[in-house]
Amino acid sequence: MGILNLTPDSFSDGGQFNDLEAALVQARTLVDSGAGMLDLGAESTRPGAAPVDADTEWSRLEPVVAALKEQLPGLPLSLDTRHAAVAARGLEAGIDVMNDVTGFSDPDMLELARRSDCGLIAMRSRLAGPGFHMPPYDDPSSRDAEKAIAELRTIRNRLQEAGIEDGRVLLDPGFGFGTTFEEDQALWGALPRLPKALDWPVERFCIGISRKRFLAARAGTPGLPPAQRDALTAIAHAEASKWGYRVFRTHALG
Repeated sequence: MGILNLTPDSFSDGGQFNDLEAALVQARTLVDSGAGMLDLGAESTRPGAAPVDADTEWSRLEPVVAALKEQLPGLPLSLDTRHAAVAARGLEAGIDVMNDVTGFSDPDMLELARRSDCGLIAMRSRLAGPGFHMPPYDDPSSRDAEKAIAELRTIRNRLQEAGIEDGRVLLDPGFGFGTTFEEDQALWGALPRLPKALDWPVERFCIGISRKRFLAARAGTPGLPPAQRDALTAIAHAEASKWGYRVFRTHALG
């Protein structure tokens, strides 16, 4: 899944693809490099990012969705949003997948997911009011993966209890979303046993590790800028592939 950020402030490439033509060029680059789906997001979820209202978010998305539907017909599109009003507009515009970084914790998002027949990506994260809880990354207080795994299990249960078929869903462990380096390290180390722990097939997970600070920290280069972490991303993807994981959200391919 190629990531197409349509924001002015994303941690990795915010502002680069705000212009419609720049967004389309990047979309073609990702597809030509091997992306089988594009994941479009118009609200930054970086640490400290300000929430965006639904109208602003959709105004960034609408022209790009329309152009992609015209110029790259048949290419599956995923919409990265936590707002039901935006997701509903996306579904009307032909979006194939709803990608909710809050794990469909909002009742309106959950109901929209239940009533639709699209694919779903449900990510684990920790909220603090309207934004995300992002503790100091070097905080060593949490050193195991069990809390994160339990949070992911809660999301799985939420979707199942809503009557949503498992086959529609990819679960995303949510690296970096409220987790410290030690916790991300433990969660990564738990990937080989995660499918069994959740009773969930390995092919129905989505790994979103691209350019994350975890990769730079574990490589001993915490100051490495996000745009220079693609080689580390490729190494992580290869590692997870050996454990059977098949779906990856990534800023760059090849």
